[in-house]
Amino acid sequence: MNLFIPSQKIEYLIIGLGNPGREFKNTRHNIGFLCNDEIATRQTIKINRVKNNALVGSGLHGQIKVTLAKPQTYMNLSGRSVASLIKYFKLPLDHTLIIHDDLDLPLGKIRLRPSGSSGGQKGINSIIQMVGTEQIPRIRVGIGRPPGRMDPVDYVLKKFAAQEEGLLADIIDRVYDAYLAFIDLGIDQAMNQFNQSPVDTP
Repeated sequence: MNLFIPSQKIEYLIIGLGNPGREFKNTRHNIGFLCNDEIATRQTIKINRVKNNALVGSGLHGQIKVTLAKPQTYMNLSGRSVASLIKYFKLPLDHTLIIHDDLDLPLGKIRLRPSGSSGGQKGINSIIQMVGTEQIPRIRVGIGRPPGRMDPVDYVLKKFAAQEEGLLADIIDRVYDAYLAFIDLGIDQAMNQFNQSPVDTP
C-alpha cells in the first residue's frame, strides 16, 4: 500500500497541464492531465484535494515523497497555480516537472528538457512569466500539427481519434517511465534515455 504521511516534506512536484471541465476531457491539450492521472493510478495516489488553484494528491514513490497536481486555472493561466504551488511546497525548481502537450512534436514522441522557452505553448509561457525563469524541467508530449488549414486553437481542443487510442496508451506509458527516470536518475539521465523516440531508432 502506498501510504503518505502528511507531515513529511514533499520532495517532488509533478504538474500535468490541461483545462478543467468535462468538455475538455481527453482532448489533445489535456495530455498532461491524462499522464498525471496514469501516474496517480499506478502509484495509488488520489488527486482529490484542492490547493493553490489545483487538484492535488500526495504519495510515495519508494521512500520519495511526491505530489501530483492538475491546475484548474485553464491552460493559459497555468502559471498562477504553478507558481503558488512551488512557493507553498518550497521546492527547488529541479524537483518540479511539468508535463504538457506540444504541437511541434509528432504524436508518439516525447522530449524532456531541463529548461527553455515556451515554444509558443501558452501554459508554459504563463508559468515562465509567473515563476520568473525558464529553468523548469518539463516533458513535452507530441500531439502533432493540425491537418490542412485547421486553426491550432481548434486542433488542441479536439479529442483524440479512435484510431489514435493505441498510440496514446503507448505515449502515456512512455511518459510514466520518463517520470520514474526523472525521479530516480535526474533530468540528464532521463533525457539520455527518453529523448530518442522509438520511431527514430533504425
